[in-house]
Amino acid sequence: MERTAPAAPPDGSSPDDRLPDVAVLLDGMPRQRSAAAETTVEPREVEPREAATTVPARRFDVRRGRRLFPTPTGTPFTFGYGAVLVAVSLVSARLSPALVHTLHQGSSTDVAHLVRTPMLVLAASALWIAGGILSPYAVALLFVLTALERRIGGMRTAAVFLLGHVGATLATEGPVGVAVLAGHLPASSLHRLDYGVSFGVAASLGALAGLLRPWLRWPLLALFGWELATDLIAFTDPLTDWGHPIALLTGIATWPLVRRWHHERHPQPADQVLAGPS
Repeated sequence: MERTAPAAPPDGSSPDDRLPDVAVLLDGMPRQRSAAAETTVEPREVEPREAATTVPARRFDVRRGRRLFPTPTGTPFTFGYGAVLVAVSLVSARLSPALVHTLHQGSSTDVAHLVRTPMLVLAASALWIAGGILSPYAVALLFVLTALERRIGGMRTAAVFLLGHVGATLATEGPVGVAVLAGHLPASSLHRLDYGVSFGVAASLGALAGLLRPWLRWPLLALFGWELATDLIAFTDPLTDWGHPIALLTGIATWPLVRRWHHERHPQPADQVLAGPS
């Protein structure tokens, strides 16, 4: 059959005026929803999207956790130096106590050795960890040097470590030599046993504190300062007890320098630079 147009109504109105409103019927057809109806469906997409973003967030946290430990490519100085310290500790654990004591004496940064072979003993004394590889200073060396090297680089971290190691050693052993010459100390004081990495670690921690946020910087310095003050009160080893605060202050004195190194290695946006160091 052929389709024919409907006849005009007798009242003279147009055919479109007598047709029912089909807007409601169109709402029930597929792909004919209004914009308001589409917005009501949108919350159904939120839950899967949030679940999908949780995986990258966890991976990001894992990567940040790995940055706390040294790696051959990320922190070559800390990784290499730590490997040497571990090797020396493992080898010395298999040697006789008498031989280890002889090696410690040969590496001691006492006045007698500093006068004869200063460079040799300053380098050799930094290969031993007083208290063993699981001592607090060994653990602090691992995390402090790693954090500092990631911020200012390997060569500069080594410079800060050596500055504290050498500076605090000379600052404590120099007065001993003067006191012996003046007759205030016996000649046996020129051969006191002195070795370890603690002076370098203290200086590195002091330098690292200048690159941390204030909420972490000042509690860290207060905690470490309290430990050093406790040692001074006990006064079991006067030279070493005074050497640690000297090394810490040496590291703090490098704040302007290490902050400049940090900005050179990790440039910040202009608005953060104008805000000043954190």
